[in-house]
Amino acid sequence: MYDVTVIGAGVTGSAIARELSKYEYNVLVLEKNSDVCEGTSKANSGIVHAGFDAKPGSMMARMNVRGNQMMEQLSKDLDFSFRRNGSMVLCFDENDLGKLEALLEKGKKNGVPGLRILSKEEAKEMEPNLTDDMAAALFAPTGGIVCPFGLTIAMAENACENGVQFQLNTEVNNVVRRDDSYVLETDRGEIETKIVINAAGVYADRFHNMVSDDKMEIIPRKGEYCLMDKKVGTFVNSTIFQLPTIYGKGVLVTPTVHGNLLAGPTAVDIEDKENTQTTGDGLAELMKKVQISTPGIPLRQTITSFTGLRAHWTEHEFLIKEVEEAPGFIDVAGIESPGLTSAPAIGEYVAELVQGIMPMGKKENFKATRKGIPNVAEASFEERQELIRKNPAYANVICRCEVVTEGEIMDAIHRPLGATTVDGVKRRTRAGMGRCQAGFCAPKTVEILARELGKDVSEITKSGEGSNYLTGYNKEDL
Repeated sequence: MYDVTVIGAGVTGSAIARELSKYEYNVLVLEKNSDVCEGTSKANSGIVHAGFDAKPGSMMARMNVRGNQMMEQLSKDLDFSFRRNGSMVLCFDENDLGKLEALLEKGKKNGVPGLRILSKEEAKEMEPNLTDDMAAALFAPTGGIVCPFGLTIAMAENACENGVQFQLNTEVNNVVRRDDSYVLETDRGEIETKIVINAAGVYADRFHNMVSDDKMEIIPRKGEYCLMDKKVGTFVNSTIFQLPTIYGKGVLVTPTVHGNLLAGPTAVDIEDKENTQTTGDGLAELMKKVQISTPGIPLRQTITSFTGLRAHWTEHEFLIKEVEEAPGFIDVAGIESPGLTSAPAIGEYVAELVQGIMPMGKKENFKATRKGIPNVAEASFEERQELIRKNPAYANVICRCEVVTEGEIMDAIHRPLGATTVDGVKRRTRAGMGRCQAGFCAPKTVEILARELGKDVSEITKSGEGSNYLTGYNKEDL
């Protein structure tokens, strides 16, 4: 029997797992996909929100501001990419200046430091590519950008190194209360646990409704994005928002920590919790809206588009608490934006809840730091030479666009919670994320995965079951 089982290995589940790994709990994380960071956590804006727009006193506001405060030190401890680039909210009509002032006051109540309203001239001086058709902007210096894959994988790896077990490719079909524990019925057998943490993203309502008569609904909110080439990555330096609407923060434009330019997302509520297809209409809407803020945005430099699903609770709030009629079952639901920012703080908070239910001592040997995969593209000449001296595979470039080497891919495969798919390699090393979008490097990545995992190349997948690259060999009967 496990002490605690977390359903979901996205950024929230991974943050919770890392915090729980500080204690002597026997912790299991279940994930239906083939890797961590396969759902909402892999397809979002990568924004570290300052915290000025959440309702004062709400769980969302509290977790946002605390998560923002934690991010810089966490990035140093766990070695993932993060930068405070600041954010702006543009106001296009002088009649809406009151809304900008209201955001400022919200932010002050939430404890966001350094907020100020910029005149049109001040904003344009900081960001020359902003539209002339603006009245003012709210500037938040504590806003930032982060690699969502890097953050999630770093926390999951660190949790794993500290004793948390991860069971991938395991779908939970039912949750049953049995005496003082729960039985999770999965497609790989039953799992018994004292405490369940429901961090299942867009599926959190499904598991909540298995144990509670007070039903809830999580609505998948679909958002489409365009990612542009690195050569236009400095088009803006800050993250540029538009004044929020009932559907969230609107369409943004931002640099990424890896040097690209990102625009999105749209916001459309849908029923299908697996629908991550982009659409012509959605991308057309995105391109139209983003030009309101930045009319000269180089959309022709788009190298890929993608869709993410946000887990929108109808109450528009984070639901983080023990279910009243199900002792030991903790909901972590409705974690939409600013969920990525909030994840480290949510991990802290949930660990406190678990301690209140079943106190446990802290580990004496907890390892608080983690070293990421060496980045040859950003290494100095001396650092590259040292890597090659230790392993000549670091001299063999596999992904030309992002300058990712065989050594980095091998490291991604063999580290804790190592990659087993091409997408797993991509999220850990950026192999395949450049201009050619894996057109050159995918076959070589498949070969390396097969070799290092001791599998036939036909067994290697893009992202788990049913996504094989190869279906067999031609002339195999000769």
